Amino acid sequence: MAFVSIYTVGRLNQPYDHPTSREFYEMGYKVMRQAYLSGNLIEEFSSDGITLTEESESKGYPVLTLTVWKNLDSLYRFTYSGKHSQALRNRNKWMEPDYGKHFSYVAWWTEKVKDVSWDEAFKRYNHYLDHEATPFAFDLKQAFDENGNPYILK
Repeated sequence: MAFVSIYTVGRLNQPYDHPTSREFYEMGYKVMRQAYLSGNLIEEFSSDGITLTEESESKGYPVLTLTVWKNLDSLYRFTYSGKHSQALRNRNKWMEPDYGKHFSYVAWWTEKVKDVSWDEAFKRYNHYLDHEATPFAFDLKQAFDENGNPYILK
């Protein structure tokens, strides 16, 4: 049974301790609580001590997440409903807009949760930047199933 991993990256407009950023983190705690309660989140990896590997022209403050989910459909449903959907609607208040080749996330399939790591996330993200959506690294708009076949999420 394969699991789906997702790496997200964004940059806060304000320093981490700014009231607007604190509001972002408060919403983030609610989002993650709902994710755990869904029963579909398998693993969340701490971003403590993780730094972005690529240089960026951005002056924002990086926010990274790495999670593993039971399947693609549950990840999709979670992403576009509940607290996470509310957070997406408020994204521009907290986060810098996406510029150029920056994309805010990448997803991929994994057979074992223990194979998921920050290094793997960076590798998949960079592959996505270079090649766009492929079975190796994709987004939810152009997804692939665990066998590498195009998959339409509804």
